[in-house]
Amino acid sequence: MPRPTAAQFAYGSATVVVTTLALLLLFRTESGIGIAAVGTTALALGLLVAVRLPLPRHRGAEGSGRAATADAAARTRHALEGVGTRERVAAGRSQAQAPADKHSLRR
Repeated sequence: MPRPTAAQFAYGSATVVVTTLALLLLFRTESGIGIAAVGTTALALGLLVAVRLPLPRHRGAEGSGRAATADAAARTRHALEGVGTRERVAAGRSQAQAPADKHSLRR
């Protein structure tokens, strides 16, 4: 079971406090059973709010979504360009189409 996040704690706690105050003011109860019922209701509602709060997405080894998209686009662009002889052959170009001087820095 995953651990609750800080947001889940905050929203759950705030819900319990606000619900308790609202119910106590609304029903103006002074008996012990009424206060226990209000507290139990507030705790149940706070737990429901904390559990239903969406969990953050897990970041993979690539980082956040925007960085991951940029990395994937760069890898795709690099693969399509075909930097060296191996890449040109893998992309379907023959050795005859490759430049004569394989080790030249100029293209």
